[in-house]
Amino acid sequence: MADDDLSTVLTAVGPRLRALRRDRGTTLNQLSEKTGISLSTLSRLESGQRKPTLELLLPLAKAYGVQLDELVDAPPTGDPRVHPRPFTRYGMTFLPLTRHLGGVRAYKQIIPAGQRQACDLEQRVHEGYEWIYVLSGRLRLLLGTHDLVLTPGEVVEFDTRTPHAWTSAGPEAVEFLSLFGPQGERMHVRARPAGK
Repeated sequence: MADDDLSTVLTAVGPRLRALRRDRGTTLNQLSEKTGISLSTLSRLESGQRKPTLELLLPLAKAYGVQLDELVDAPPTGDPRVHPRPFTRYGMTFLPLTRHLGGVRAYKQIIPAGQRQACDLEQRVHEGYEWIYVLSGRLRLLLGTHDLVLTPGEVVEFDTRTPHAWTSAGPEAVEFLSLFGPQGERMHVRARPAGK
């Protein structure tokens, strides 16, 4: 990278950090507490009076839940694929389908065959909004007072402040896509093509 290109990239980091912080609704004080970076350093970094260094950018990327190259607007590598790293939680396998933790997150979830749980599932509540699309198998969803069985091709969406839990509705494995967004997020559905 030429010196002029490097200078342009570094100059753009401050405004990008300020915009990201404002988009997240975070104050400089909150960010300072979360990262351990002083308030004055954060302010100078955002205004362009302080050169961004790896020691400053790493904790900021972690605090925002984004990749480091998003903070510096790194050029594309030519490979747009997301390489998911599966993890297991509550006996289910989660395959992340999005790279960063901010905004709407997408997962493919798998409940293995034979993992059917007892009828008294513990319903949980938390901030957010969820969309589920069943790919295969039968998914049992407890949603408040509702006890639903979803089959392939069926979709459900709900506010996660409603008590909810899910499990397999039978002995076979269940695969489904799950989109989880922040509170207030809603799916934008277009009934017909634009302009018609």
